[in-house]
Amino acid sequence: MKKVNIYFNRWFSVAYHYMNLLRNNEDGVPVQIFATHPDIRHMSLQGADIAGTEPALKGIEYVQFCVDYCRRNEIDIFIPRLHMMDIALHAAMFEAVGTKVLVCRDLDLLEMILDKGKFYRRVQETGIMEIPEYHVVNTAEGFKEAYEDLTAKGLRVCFKPTETEGGLGFRIINNSRSPLEELFGYVTQNISFDDAYRILAGAETFPDLMVMELLEGYEYSIDCLSDRDGNLLAAVPRRKDSGRLRVMEHIPELEAIARNVAETYKIPYNFNIQMKYSGGVPKLLEINPRMSGGLHVSCLTGINFPYLAVKSALGGEVQPVRFTHDLLASHVEQPMIMKVHDESVVTDRVN
Repeated sequence: MKKVNIYFNRWFSVAYHYMNLLRNNEDGVPVQIFATHPDIRHMSLQGADIAGTEPALKGIEYVQFCVDYCRRNEIDIFIPRLHMMDIALHAAMFEAVGTKVLVCRDLDLLEMILDKGKFYRRVQETGIMEIPEYHVVNTAEGFKEAYEDLTAKGLRVCFKPTETEGGLGFRIINNSRSPLEELFGYVTQNISFDDAYRILAGAETFPDLMVMELLEGYEYSIDCLSDRDGNLLAAVPRRKDSGRLRVMEHIPELEAIARNVAETYKIPYNFNIQMKYSGGVPKLLEINPRMSGGLHVSCLTGINFPYLAVKSALGGEVQPVRFTHDLLASHVEQPMIMKVHDESVVTDRVN
């Protein structure tokens, strides 16, 4: 059986788990995993068979680096995270060297998904799911007007850049906070309106911020798998419980949202829908057109999301699959001896 070469460019640490899921696939397909990262000691590289550093490039120069890497190493499947839009724009360059890229090829859709403001407007037009009350602003006065509009409706307010990943830039407006208590406590996402306004007023304009209602119910990440044509094959709603607990459970209305998103947008391979409840209604936070940071937890249901996406991209037949039982999961840290990809790193010393 031919070995499949799979390449990850700069990913999060959880790529370590994706790589092991690919390696331990149910079909026994042999894989060889390649990965690059600016930091040769990054945790994501510990799951790779062959690892290397990547340069700090952007645009077509970074794409050319990835194409050359795929050509030299005869990569069959490239699973990108960094500079996804640039890579999708030049996907034909990878095909020319025999590499399939696990990325959404609809460039207009991908650009829209990566900008939360644009995507919210599109979702509002389609009506396929509920969205929070929101405003997109780029001036301090616009921020103030948005805040006053939302609070007049009796809503708590938060804000976040329209183009970001994870929790970067997310803040909750809390005017009852105690800066002194916070100084002696944990770092917090809370900020008063006055402090936020003062900071934003220091610039004539700033990158788009989404000022929106704070949703205070359960938050779900719906991990989804589609085939290369965007037909939904699996969906697992996953929520955070207390502490480190995670729950994978059948929620019919969330599974229906996953089907609606797949039918409407035809996002291929792995994607993730983040929803949060407010007053018993699930509302959209964002969609990530890639594997989520918690996908390996959803794979405990028995659905190997990374491998099935690769199998589909390679032309294999993947049937729709559902998980059978709700699951409660958690995790503990486990020490490990680092795999040394560069012998020089073990002799590094801080002067």
